[in-house]
Amino acid sequence: MVAGQAEALVYKRALKPRQGIGVWVTAREAFWVALETLRSHKLRSFLTLLGVVIATTTLIVVMSVVNGMNLYIAEHIANLGTNTFVLHQFQWAQGFDLYLKARRRNKPIRMEEFEFLRDNLHEYQQIGAMAMLQPNPPARYKGRSIDEIQLSARTPSFVDIGREKVEYGRYLNDSDYQHNARVCVIGRDLMDKLFPNVDPLDKEVLLAGLPFRVIGVTERQGSTFGQSQDNFAIVPLTTFRAIWMGRPELFVFVKAPDGRHMAELQDEVRALMRTRRHIPYSEDDTFGVNASDTLMSAWQKLTGTIFAVTIGLVAVFMVVGGIVIMNIMLASVTERTHEIGIRKSVGARRRDILWQFVIEAGVMAGIGGIAGVAFAAIIAQVVNMIFAASVPASAVIVGVTLSTAVGLFFGIYPARKASRLDPIEALRMEN
Repeated sequence: MVAGQAEALVYKRALKPRQGIGVWVTAREAFWVALETLRSHKLRSFLTLLGVVIATTTLIVVMSVVNGMNLYIAEHIANLGTNTFVLHQFQWAQGFDLYLKARRRNKPIRMEEFEFLRDNLHEYQQIGAMAMLQPNPPARYKGRSIDEIQLSARTPSFVDIGREKVEYGRYLNDSDYQHNARVCVIGRDLMDKLFPNVDPLDKEVLLAGLPFRVIGVTERQGSTFGQSQDNFAIVPLTTFRAIWMGRPELFVFVKAPDGRHMAELQDEVRALMRTRRHIPYSEDDTFGVNASDTLMSAWQKLTGTIFAVTIGLVAVFMVVGGIVIMNIMLASVTERTHEIGIRKSVGARRRDILWQFVIEAGVMAGIGGIAGVAFAAIIAQVVNMIFAASVPASAVIVGVTLSTAVGLFFGIYPARKASRLDPIEALRMEN
């Protein structure tokens, strides 16, 4: 009795490795058979995998464009600065109806409100105010001119807040601010177009027809959606108020010492502004507190809608591709009926036949997915030259995995049909 149990135990232990080897051999054989089928029937293979290739390519291209745009928006548009938020007349990235309502209700941020926040806000790292001159004025130096530039007025604290970093010269300082100095910091476009062969520092450039001494040139920032980010000049806010606008509409930038204090400072700014404007607790804010995540969340809602539509389109292509693969596999089962009969007659089990055809379908679809990834990578490179696209690793994994899963799913029915063939009837079939 004990000897019989021991023999049974030894047999089971020996059987497990053999079963593992059997599965591996079946998978390897099915893989090479699938490759040989694709090689020997190139046109049929191309038409078979076309749906899967199109679906995978579409999915990865859209994921690449969305990913590239997310990175682009985060770096060039939603980048307000590290741990920085902006107090403005409006809440950005809100619905059109809410915007129209806010235009009727909200008042611009004025200089006295900026000074109130500067004096009463606690534990901020920096606070600064900015105003813009509209419409965009021209800039001239001797015989050279630029028809339109962005002219902004700022407090000296923007040296620690703004994205613009001085490459030559210096930024605005407290002396410039206190004495209403006619000085300016210019972008690289103004340097290149107005001072191509001249050192611009200490030269007088005409901004909106008035002379300003150049004290600094910023580093090149490039362009956003084809619009140059270096076509600007920065002047002291006090000078701006003395020359152009006594009560300008302001953007107030608040920089927190770290990420943990961002939410606390935003709440404190909101409380101080509501108190100063005497807003009842039951009414909405008459101003907007905006952070980078405000813009990013609005953008991601838009791209989420686009991606949802794409998923529906990809699903249709994948189902079509899966049905084509299933039809081809059914035809393959018919063509190889005699081969199946021979295999069964020499000891192949039903699950061996089942696994062979399932794996074969999965390999075919997986190769279609890899081809789709290759096409998508090429398309993404082309798109990136004129727009923004970046292929994320997750897109490649999802594309290949999804296509392979589709092949495995739609290969089950042909595989079951092949595994259930009667060996005697199968042997009677001629190739």
